[in-house]
Amino acid sequence: MARPRSFDEAAVLRAARDQFWETGYAGTKVDDIAAATGLGKGSLYGAFGDKHALFLRVFDHYCGELAIGTRHQLEGPDDTAYRRLGDHIRAIAESVATDQERRGCLIAKSTAECAEHDEAVATRSRQLFGDLQDHLTACIAGAQRAGDIATGQDPDHLAGLVLAVLRGLEALGKGGVEPERIRTIAETALAVLPKP
Repeated sequence: MARPRSFDEAAVLRAARDQFWETGYAGTKVDDIAAATGLGKGSLYGAFGDKHALFLRVFDHYCGELAIGTRHQLEGPDDTAYRRLGDHIRAIAESVATDQERRGCLIAKSTAECAEHDEAVATRSRQLFGDLQDHLTACIAGAQRAGDIATGQDPDHLAGLVLAVLRGLEALGKGGVEPERIRTIAETALAVLPKP
C-alpha cells in the first residue's frame, strides 16, 4: 500500500513555480527545486515526475488561473463592460509599473524561453492567448452593445490589439521602461478604441 503524501502539494507547486519564475526553465536545476520546496529529489520525482513534467504542471496551472481571473475581471453586464475593460488594462499596467524586481510575467518569460523548442509549452500558450482574447472580445462586444465603443470594428480584432498591448507592456516592464510610460501606454490603448 502506498504511503500517503506528507507534504502540501499546492505549497510545493507554488514554491516550484516561484523557482521557475525566478531562474527560468533552463536555469532551474532539480536541486534548486528541492531546496525551494524542502523535498528530496526522490520525493519530487515520485510525486511530479521529471523537471519537465513538473514545469508543465506549474505552467498549466498558472495559465488556468490567469484565464479564470481574466474572465472574472471582464465578464458582466454590457452597461459596465467598458469600465471593466479599462479597469483590467489599468490593473495590468499598474502591476507591470510597480514590479520593481522586473520579475515580469511567468507566461511571457516561459513562452519566450521554451515555446520555440517545446510544443507542449507552445500549445498551452496558444490556448491561453486564445482564452484571453475570447474574454476581451466578449467584453468589447458588450461595450459596443452599450454604445461605449463604436460598432464598426470587429470586436475580435480590437481584442487582438488590446491583447498585444497588454503582452507588450509586460515585455517593456521587464526591459525597465519607466512606470509612467507603462501607464501612459495603457491609457493610450483605451483612448484609441473607436468611440461611437
